[in-house]
Amino acid sequence: MYGSTCADMQLLPQRERANNQSVRGHLDAFTRARIIGKLEEGRSVTSVAAEFGIAHSIVSRLCRQFQTTGTAIRGFSSGRPRGTTPADDRYIVLQARRNRRQTAGEIARHTTQATGRPISRFTVARRLHGGGLFARRPVRCVPFTPAHRRRRSLWCREHRNWRDNEWGRVLFTEESRFSLSSDSHRILIWRERGSRNHPSNIIERDRYGGRGVLVWGGIMLGSRTDFHIFDAGSDNGTRYCNEILLPYVRLLEALWVCSSFS
Repeated sequence: MYGSTCADMQLLPQRERANNQSVRGHLDAFTRARIIGKLEEGRSVTSVAAEFGIAHSIVSRLCRQFQTTGTAIRGFSSGRPRGTTPADDRYIVLQARRNRRQTAGEIARHTTQATGRPISRFTVARRLHGGGLFARRPVRCVPFTPAHRRRRSLWCREHRNWRDNEWGRVLFTEESRFSLSSDSHRILIWRERGSRNHPSNIIERDRYGGRGVLVWGGIMLGSRTDFHIFDAGSDNGTRYCNEILLPYVRLLEALWVCSSFS
């Protein structure tokens, strides 16, 4: 009789089974035993489900479980054991914060050597995410040392009261080297959300290698110089004097002298 009762079972749609999964998980052992007892009495799955106010699929699965394993007690599984301990998790996060440019694979190798247990890079990435660290592109900026900052701050304080006529005789120049090779932007660092501009998350120089080009330009109050390109060779004192100081800076100085007499 029990076998014929289970033969007419039909599965509900996937959505209904998903919605009833939590209800099935909350059936206590006593209720499960009562359901199996009524089924063994010859009751149909539909009538038992209606009596207990649960879905047909829950009773159906419970019936199959009893028929297969001989028990209606819900089995509990602890799941896959964690590959790392809480101490390992702290060590992984500490390694990423000490050297933010390490890859997850490199941290995994270091942790494996330190613990003696194999740890994958995917586990490392999950632990770092749990510690609030995510792989992001670093910010790039001009390298300024503390001495640079002090000298610039002192210069600004000394000239803060200058007038326009005084600033009109000042020429600000800048030189920059540009790489002709491509930047793949594949360099990533581990950082927390909201810490994009923290000094530890900034790369001050880009070294791509290969050929490059040096450019020079100057600005002043209400004017600017032409854009000069050192198209070949390296820059030295003689070349800088011949290509920059004489055609640009000395010419501006002569113009300032003439304007002061006019």
